Parts: sequence; C-alpha cells; structure tokens
Amino acid sequence: MLYIHLGFFMGIHYDYKSTKSAKLMEKQAKREKKLAEKKAKRLAKDGPKKDETKAPTLDTSKPITLDFLTNPNKE
Repeated sequence: MLYIHLGFFMGIHYDYKSTKSAKLMEKQAKREKKLAEKKAKRLAKDGPKKDETKAPTLDTSKPITLDFLTNPNKE
C-alpha cells in the first residue's frame, strides 16, 4: 500500500509496450550498422570482387552447327 501512495503503482514493466517499437528500431539500426561494417571490412581486406571466370559468349553472326555442339573446343 505504500507504493500506491507514492505513485509507484504501475509496476516495473509499465513502460515495456510504450518503448517496444523504439527499442526494436534501435536494434534494427544496430544490426544494419554492424552488417555494413562487416561488409566494408571484407571489401577492404579482399578488394572488390572481379568476375574472372566469365564464360565466352557465342558469336551471333555464326550459326550453331552440330560439330560445334559435339566438340566446342575445336577451333
């Protein structure tokens, strides 16, 4: 009863719902910041990724023959 007279009648979890959305937004911002830092660190360490294993494209002016399909390494 002493708590009611002093104004502490709501309990310790009174502000949980009122601050839940703000806490979730802070967590999301913290998570995004951490992921951005990891990505920046990885890019600084490895450098930008280069696509070295690019497959050669076919020449559109040449027709695709049976010989090309069965033995594509022959030139």
